[in-house]
Amino acid sequence: MESIGELLGFHHPDEMREFFRKKSKKMTSKLTDLKQAVSLVKEGDYISIGGFGTVRIPTAFIHELLRAKKKNLIAACFTSNVDTDLLAAGKTFNKADASYIISFEALGAPKVLKKYFESGSIQLTEWSNGVMGWRYKAAAMGLSYLPVRSMLGTDTQKYSAAKEVTCPFTGMKYLAVPALYPDVAVIHVHAADIYGNSYIRGVLVADVDIAKASKKVIITTEKIVPTEFFRDNPQNTTILFYQVDAVVVTPYGSYPCNMPYEYFMDVDHLREFLKAAEDEKTFQEYLDKNIYNCNDFYEYLDNCGGIRRLEYLKDLESQIIIEGGLR
Repeated sequence: MESIGELLGFHHPDEMREFFRKKSKKMTSKLTDLKQAVSLVKEGDYISIGGFGTVRIPTAFIHELLRAKKKNLIAACFTSNVDTDLLAAGKTFNKADASYIISFEALGAPKVLKKYFESGSIQLTEWSNGVMGWRYKAAAMGLSYLPVRSMLGTDTQKYSAAKEVTCPFTGMKYLAVPALYPDVAVIHVHAADIYGNSYIRGVLVADVDIAKASKKVIITTEKIVPTEFFRDNPQNTTILFYQVDAVVVTPYGSYPCNMPYEYFMDVDHLREFLKAAEDEKTFQEYLDKNIYNCNDFYEYLDNCGGIRRLEYLKDLESQIIIEGGLR
C-alpha cells in the first residue's frame, strides 16, 4: 500500500546531530516569563506539546500562545485533547500529525472543534499513538526511521507518510516510520531548576524522547528547586538542562487539567468548555472570557474560582492518592 500523507517534522539525522552538537551546554539561567517563551515560537514551526489527554498539559503556555495570535504552525496531535483543542480554537495551526484528537474521553467532544477538523481547514497526516511515540524515539536515537508492524494494511497507513520496507533478515514486511524532530516542544513538569533540569513525577508518555528530539524545549514548571535536588538524587532528572531553552514558573499551570500528585482536573470547568463548544457564538464568548480578555493566566484562575477552587482540587487529588493506596 502506498501512503499519501505529507511527511511533516522530518530532518536528516546527521543534520540534527550537528544542530544538537552546537547547542550550548553551559549552565546558565534560563528563567523567563510566558511572553518571552512564546516569542521562541515562529511562524511555520512544528510544535509538540508534552503530557497527554487531560494530564500535565502546559495550559498556561497555550493560553499565552493564543493571546499572541500565533498562526500557520504545524502541530503534533499525539495523545491529545485539551491542548490540541485549545490550539485549534485559536486557529494556530493549518497542518498536523494526528493520532488522537478532539475527544475529552468520558466527558464528550467539543462539537465546534469537531466540525472544524472535519471541514478540511487543517491538513492532516494520520498515525497511531504508538507510532507517533516511535517517531520521537527514532529521532531521540539519531535514526531516520524505525521499523514497526503497527498500522500495516489499515487506512491509517494509507493516510500516513510511512513507507513499506522488507526486512533483510526474514523478508518480512514492515512499516518504516520516519523520525520526528519538532522545532519547539513545550512540557509542563513538577519541578525544575533555573538551568532547565526537570523532574516529572508519574507517567512520562514520550516526553523524554520529545525533549531529546526537539530543536527548542520550553519547560513550564510548578516550582523552582535548587540544583542540589538533581545532583543529590540523579534519578530525579527526567529532562537534562542542556536540552532546555527556557524555564517558566507557572504554578497551577496545567489547570483545568490534572497534575498528578498536585491537583485534580476541574471536571466542572471542562464541562463548561464542552457546553460552550456546542455553538460558535457561545464558544467565542468562552474564549474571550477565559483567554483573550485575560491579562494573564492568573486572571483566568481567578475567573475559575481562584485559590479556593485550586485548594479544593489539591485536596481532591490527595484523597484519590490515599484511596488508591499511593501514599
